[in-house]
Amino acid sequence: MRLVFWAAFWAFLTDQASKYYVVHSLNLIERGHISVAPPFLQFRMAWNEGVNFGLFASGSDTARWILIGIAVAICLVVLFWVRKDPPGRVGLFAAGLLIGGAIGNIVDRLLYGAVADFLNMSCCGIDNPFAFNLADIWIFAGAFGLAIFGGSKKAA
Repeated sequence: MRLVFWAAFWAFLTDQASKYYVVHSLNLIERGHISVAPPFLQFRMAWNEGVNFGLFASGSDTARWILIGIAVAICLVVLFWVRKDPPGRVGLFAAGLLIGGAIGNIVDRLLYGAVADFLNMSCCGIDNPFAFNLADIWIFAGAFGLAIFGGSKKAA
């Protein structure tokens, strides 16, 4: 379980540090947009009040607390699962990534009322209107890793 803790810790820390640096130090809140490596990578400020891609965003305080509750419940279920049916090291690492990313987004909802998204990637003439953050990457990677390597020591 130490691996879960450390993976969650570093996922959370990198997410929050990147958000603080880009949103506050680079002042993306006021600037709105920063070209990093156009057209592939740009920073675009987006406050996500819903789940991925703004789904279920209502802007209500009730919805905010429901999403916080769901994220906390998911973290607890993942912890229970990896404790009851421990996967191998890769699965434990994946669980930590998912938990750390979820906690990063929970902290955003508590501090700002919404999740701070800023990464925007486009390619090949397609202008992607959506933004995401490192927590989203950690959550996706963790869920994918658990689907492949979760439970019954499936991977070393």
